[in-house]
Amino acid sequence: MDPEHIRNFCIIAHIDHGKSTLADRFLEQTGTVSSQEMKAQFLDQMDLERERGITIKGKAVSMPFRSKDGQDYQLNLIDTPGHVDFSYEVSRSLAACEGAILVVDASQGIEAQTLANSFLAMEADLVLLPVINKIDLPQAEPDKVAGELTQVFGFSPDEILFASAKDGMGVGEILQAIVDRVPPPRGRSDQPLRALVFDSVYNPYKGIVAYVRLFEGAVSRNDRILLMSTLKETEAMEVGVFAPHPVRRDSLEAGQVGYIATGLKDVRECSVGETFTLEERQALEPMPGYVPLKPMVFSGLYPADGQEYRALRAALEKLQLNDAALTFEPENSLALGFGLRCGFLGLLHMDIVQERLEREYGLDIVATAPSVAYKVHMTDETIVEVDTPSKLPPVAQIREIQEPWLAITILTPGTYIGAIMELMAARRGEFRRMEYIQGEGSQEESHDVDDERDGGSRIMLEYQMPLAEMLAEFYNQLKSRTQGYASLDYVLDGYRAGPLVKLDILLNQEAVDELSLIVHKDKAYAYGRTLAEKLREAIPRQLFAVPIQAAIGSRIIARETVRPLRKDVLAKCYGGDVTRKRKLLEKQKEGKKRLKRVGKVELPQEAFMALLKLESS
Repeated sequence: MDPEHIRNFCIIAHIDHGKSTLADRFLEQTGTVSSQEMKAQFLDQMDLERERGITIKGKAVSMPFRSKDGQDYQLNLIDTPGHVDFSYEVSRSLAACEGAILVVDASQGIEAQTLANSFLAMEADLVLLPVINKIDLPQAEPDKVAGELTQVFGFSPDEILFASAKDGMGVGEILQAIVDRVPPPRGRSDQPLRALVFDSVYNPYKGIVAYVRLFEGAVSRNDRILLMSTLKETEAMEVGVFAPHPVRRDSLEAGQVGYIATGLKDVRECSVGETFTLEERQALEPMPGYVPLKPMVFSGLYPADGQEYRALRAALEKLQLNDAALTFEPENSLALGFGLRCGFLGLLHMDIVQERLEREYGLDIVATAPSVAYKVHMTDETIVEVDTPSKLPPVAQIREIQEPWLAITILTPGTYIGAIMELMAARRGEFRRMEYIQGEGSQEESHDVDDERDGGSRIMLEYQMPLAEMLAEFYNQLKSRTQGYASLDYVLDGYRAGPLVKLDILLNQEAVDELSLIVHKDKAYAYGRTLAEKLREAIPRQLFAVPIQAAIGSRIIARETVRPLRKDVLAKCYGGDVTRKRKLLEKQKEGKKRLKRVGKVELPQEAFMALLKLESS
């Protein structure tokens, strides 16, 4: 197809602003999916996505569309997730498009992720199409939200489109606006092939199936292709497009979005960001690809059955092919055996990966509590990166410990400013600035500060906060204190030195590395006390007393004891003098002492998750 008649675009939005529903209407109105096949959240194929109502993986689909002038176009939509943990998926989609539809809920207005994704699109030099969705809701305020878009992004009022994805109102106008406003691809089919891999999956019959956007050139079935970063040669076993299911084609040309089945079996040979070219006519240089993101949260994953270690590693390798932000390396634990230390972009990302491993690969896994990566400056001027407390060097060799900090943006109604500031102060947050977002629909209202705090406008708060503080139920606390109205976005903002100490947990006089924490010195006592109490509830009772101790170095700062199960050895002792009873009790006492020396304490999964549920004091 002529590139002039191709439009590549994506949809960006905050969670629950109607992005997936709008994609459903596009599929319906372009005739890509018949009414018999249609179902809600059509592009969200994973059961996990449907259950949680969120998009986890980006999807691609090619749709035919006839414009008002009778010209036929091919619209290539690359769907994107909305949660901050999956911003890497969004950046990959943006790199493969020329335009983006910015969807904003008419009842909720601009949210934190709306801002973040919009700035990503602007950095990628994409054309933005602002769409105000859900205008049919009784509480909708489209004029006010339009004023917010004008104020924050500088859109002119006639650029903004109004729609209701639920009933299809305004969807035709959006499709026409895509044709009119989004520029066509610039590459030509007669140039050497350069195809950017923006996603990939593993198929047991076709090997690695790469999802590609062709920027230049063309590729046909059975062509010999070259992977430019690894110089690996292979054959294009099959090429095609998504309509929305994979449909074979004889060839793909510049500007199109589709897939190439490579036949490669080693998942490390074709990574996201790879550039394909033809072996016989090679391009001079690859596409820029993607900047690999550094994981922000780390957790150890161990098989519940030690025999399943290889199955767990193979599953993570296949999952990494479909999730380029996931990293892992081997790890060994005295308590849990062989496992893998995994890096994630956030807590939701970690939760999704665990659930996918259990559902898609049938694995029963144990996950240690999440932690962050610290930079330890040694006395010999070297710098060591520590992503688990067990790797922390001895105190005498440490000059300072630096922890990662976040730049946080919170959007909230004015009513909840006090509750949010109180929460941020408890989490070592540092206030940066505050801005009122006032839409046109409420400009006639008073601008008195007291009126605005009563909920007349929405506020954007900017803070800086340690990443470690976010792991301890921060998001749940934010939602509960604002009744679900606040939205959050964050980016890494460098490292800072702080008075950090290692908090060890001892069970039956033995340190358990998997339960250790690196915490702020001022919060160590509260963390240790709370963790000891939670572990006392989580650890099942043994035949001997189990002391739980929280320690900093050699100093014990908190202690709890799991009471032993007691067998009544005197139950069958009928008659006889007191020496017989004393003999039985002394024998039991000696047995318990011996058991305490050699007995092992079994740690259930709840013990590790107790760290995740710690409340900041």
